[in-house]
Amino acid sequence: MMKYIPILDWGKSYNRDALTNDLIAAVIVTIMLIPQSLAYALLAGLPPEAGLYASIAPIILYAIFGTSRALAVGPVAVVSLMTAAAIGNIAETGTMGYALAALTLAAMSGAILLLMGVFKLGFLANFLSHPVIAGFITASGIIIAASQLKHILGIDASGHNLFDIVVSLVTHLPETNPVTLTIGVLATGFLFWVRKGLKPALRKMGLGPRMADVLTKAGPVVAVMATTFAVWGLDLAGSGVRIVGAVPQSLPPLTMPDFSPGLLKELLIPAILISVIGFVESISVAQTLAAKRRQRVNPDQELIGLGAANIGAAFTGGYPVTGGFARSVVNYDAGAETPAAGAFTAVGLAIAALALTPLVYFLPNATLAATIIVAVLSLVDFKILLTSWDYSKADFIAVLATILLTLGLGVEVGVSAGVILSIGLFLFRTSRPHIAEVGLVPNTQHFRNINRHQVITDPAVLTIRIDESLYFANARYLEDYVFGRVVSVCEIKHVIMMCSAINEIDLSALESLEAINHRLHEMGIKLHLSEVKGPVMDRLKQGHFLEDLSGRVFLSQYEAMEQLSSLDSFHPLTRTRKQVK
Repeated sequence: MMKYIPILDWGKSYNRDALTNDLIAAVIVTIMLIPQSLAYALLAGLPPEAGLYASIAPIILYAIFGTSRALAVGPVAVVSLMTAAAIGNIAETGTMGYALAALTLAAMSGAILLLMGVFKLGFLANFLSHPVIAGFITASGIIIAASQLKHILGIDASGHNLFDIVVSLVTHLPETNPVTLTIGVLATGFLFWVRKGLKPALRKMGLGPRMADVLTKAGPVVAVMATTFAVWGLDLAGSGVRIVGAVPQSLPPLTMPDFSPGLLKELLIPAILISVIGFVESISVAQTLAAKRRQRVNPDQELIGLGAANIGAAFTGGYPVTGGFARSVVNYDAGAETPAAGAFTAVGLAIAALALTPLVYFLPNATLAATIIVAVLSLVDFKILLTSWDYSKADFIAVLATILLTLGLGVEVGVSAGVILSIGLFLFRTSRPHIAEVGLVPNTQHFRNINRHQVITDPAVLTIRIDESLYFANARYLEDYVFGRVVSVCEIKHVIMMCSAINEIDLSALESLEAINHRLHEMGIKLHLSEVKGPVMDRLKQGHFLEDLSGRVFLSQYEAMEQLSSLDSFHPLTRTRKQVK
């Protein structure tokens, strides 16, 4: 049961320290989520309270079934926009049909995610390489930070990519509200100082490490309280400072989606897109945050957790949700240790939705923007460009392309580009596997690359080691290599393929091996295999390749050379090449 309900696992070791950290994180995230959820609901074309409803039951369900310790589930900008686009042509904004379509879209997305989890399709996340994920997170952090500048300046601005956001900001810059800018700059500066300087200052004052850590994590709460009281006491809303305002007071209602065949058909494709893009975005954030604490997330179980969260949203007045980048960063940054922080956040949001919303009436949007900016900038990592450039030019190109596409065309294109580039990198690398010609290391039974070591070889025996599994993308490359090598040397009578690094041979590769065997046989050359792994041998036995093999299958490379070489004790030919592959 622990495998499918992770709360049973981490719940066993839950202690007071984790409780304290989770409660602090929940308070901070709750304060941030109230206005953010309202804004995302409006972005989706739904009533403001729908954002709160979509942030309560889904968070609790994810806390039970999810595996990420820091991921915060709820409404996000991308999914909100996709929701509006999906149901905008089906029903008119503000009508009951529009709200029902949103519920149905959430239910369909949840069902799709659950099915993907049941059928173990979480491996799709493996197609996102870590450098590409880092590039996507970096670009997304920049876009989110830039999008929050409008709240710092107190102006209207919009855009789904960095270029549009910057153009909009510059256009409306003359409309900057000085009072709002003052609040935003002071809050941002204070939060940066809290992040870097508060804990050392408290330690110098004599506070213990634990108390200093708690007060440091509560820094954003202080900023929220101070700016809220300032706006209320000085009547700054009358000076144009934008505030959260009034929010309806009620708990999430029980709702029923519309499962009519016509509506399901119209929403199927949007539901699939929202599910896939939401999962990729969520798992990218979850894996990045988990890596920072040397933790792991289970992609298959994440699908189940996100599926349960969306189904919960469908039956409690919400709309499609996923793991949010900004709120997850704030949750992580505030010190959340377990998914219980999400459950506490849901409780806090429920209390706020029922009774506490008047307290955030005067909360300035600039303070919330400052909290998000300080949090997301911590994940902006341009060093990945230097690291990837030094290590692999192909990785560098993938990271740079992901960053540029995300910044220039938006998060959705960036996520899609990341997946495509990761798959492309994999295919590129494995389509040209490293093939080494090997020889015997003197006085041993080990074989090594003739270009790297002084080894003994036999001109009549070509011994090659394939350092990659064989499949459709690289099978032809192996054919070309073998034929190109044997044609240039007339003395070759035997070809031995050392298969110690081959873990899989698909049907296309098997057909290539059959072609190699047939053509070598016509040239009077025998093909042999050595060190074939058990699972690979089992696959080969299912066909007639071994029956038609012109040579033999040897247990070890040394045995093959011992049986096939005509040289006495492998002495005569020793050569060294300076070229290193």
